[in-house]
Amino acid sequence: MREVPVLTARAAADLIPDGATVTVSSSSALGCPDLVLRGLRQRFLEEGAPRELTTIHPIAAGDMYGVPGIDHLALPGLLSRVIAGSYPSGPSSMEPPGIWRMIEAGEIEAYNLPSGVLYQMHRAGAAGQPGVLTHVGLDTFVDPRRDGGRMNRRTAEDLVEVLELRGREWLFFPAVRPDVAIVRATTADPQGNLTFEEEGSALGALDQAYAAHNAGGLVIAQVKRLAPTGSLDPQLVRVPGILVDAIVVDRDQWQTTQTPYDPAISGEVRRPWEVIEPAPWGLQKVIARRAALQLCRDDVVNLGFGISALVPRILVEEGLAEEVTWVIEQGAVGGVPLTGFAFGCALNPQALMPSADQFTLLQGAGFHRAMLSFLEVDREGNVNVHHLPGRRHVTAGVGGFADITSKARAIVFSGAFTAGRRDIAVKDGRLEIAADGAVPKFVDRVSAVTFSGRRALAQGQHVLYVTERCVIELRPQGLTVIELAPGADLHADVLAKAAFPLLVAEDLRPMDARIFEPAPLGLALEPRAAAVLTGGGA
Repeated sequence: MREVPVLTARAAADLIPDGATVTVSSSSALGCPDLVLRGLRQRFLEEGAPRELTTIHPIAAGDMYGVPGIDHLALPGLLSRVIAGSYPSGPSSMEPPGIWRMIEAGEIEAYNLPSGVLYQMHRAGAAGQPGVLTHVGLDTFVDPRRDGGRMNRRTAEDLVEVLELRGREWLFFPAVRPDVAIVRATTADPQGNLTFEEEGSALGALDQAYAAHNAGGLVIAQVKRLAPTGSLDPQLVRVPGILVDAIVVDRDQWQTTQTPYDPAISGEVRRPWEVIEPAPWGLQKVIARRAALQLCRDDVVNLGFGISALVPRILVEEGLAEEVTWVIEQGAVGGVPLTGFAFGCALNPQALMPSADQFTLLQGAGFHRAMLSFLEVDREGNVNVHHLPGRRHVTAGVGGFADITSKARAIVFSGAFTAGRRDIAVKDGRLEIAADGAVPKFVDRVSAVTFSGRRALAQGQHVLYVTERCVIELRPQGLTVIELAPGADLHADVLAKAAFPLLVAEDLRPMDARIFEPAPLGLALEPRAAAVLTGGGA
């Protein structure tokens, strides 16, 4: 019976040739095969090889500091091109991760493509198909009529094409046929079978392994432990050993950057909801509370990063933790999505799907609404969530955002109305704006389009933009203010602070006064069938 060699990370790096295309299974700080990436860095520093690699990361590899993950490879000469769904991100006050410095300096080619599409590009390559034909990314920065997903001037090649088929426009993304796949699991047996019992998600490990194996390439698996032949439950094996060529054991492998191991993340135990602390009082909580008012009982809801990530904590505080089912792109269904360095994991999930399969649900709008965040919004309702001029490293990139928003029935974008130094407080149930931010976030034109407002209108998607001072709705006539915060002045604090004319609804309403008081809302979610669009969801 064939046995797979167990190698050190440094020895595994010797298997990777110059010019190879290497696909890495990871999601930020979740599931990162960090020891193998460190071995690759060590070999390059010792030998100057391998050189000129192309790496593919369907979701980011590395936390906001770039480590663990792709920053191990951020060395001139080691990398030639990076294709990623997202990248390590951090606050502008911090030195950007090394990969961002290389991108901004034009030292490597770099693309940012939708995460779900990247997984499908692997599936297409594995199956011998030419690529992926999809609606995801149309009229956004991924569209070659805009930026084609290119991240700097050095990146010249068009990876994405516009094709017409049966009277409709589609984007075509080429299949991925990698030379090497680096994946991570919990346990391997001598034949290379992989189980993921302590992982927060299997991510896209199987599809990436298929793509490399079927292209005649290598699959390197990092695991926490080895098990005897025949001891693994075949129902739990997510990657069969016939695909695996080398095993690297990291006995110190952590679940996430700051989580050695929490069995409630991997679904092995359940913890009480009380272990989740309430969101701290402040403007972000006000915004998250208003977003939560859009939810209905028994909704299936996708969740993004930023302020929107606080919405599940609002429901926990209100005793409603299980009244909606959260679905996140990394694969968790149900439970409560976590924040910070555990983002991408959920506490007490009902199911842990492969990320590639979760995107089938998301791209096909098999859920009721999405809760996402924004950096900028423009007069057409376009949203920028991935780019700020001169400060690219503060954003993570598109990730699954384009996959999720391409067909979502209802979307709630959450964010502050202005940016910059501000003095805004909530006192006695009212908003007090002593000094406003000097940088508008409702701009004439966003610097890059991550979400297309005109496409949303054409498809009949319902879109709200929730801020601390007002709620705005995307309508055919234009962006329309439909709610105003108590204490906010419509003209001075809203209309005058947008860089383009906002419309005002004839039935302009006050925002719910409860969200401006620190006490719990006493929230009760309406049944979905009884809800109305602007009051309680779709």
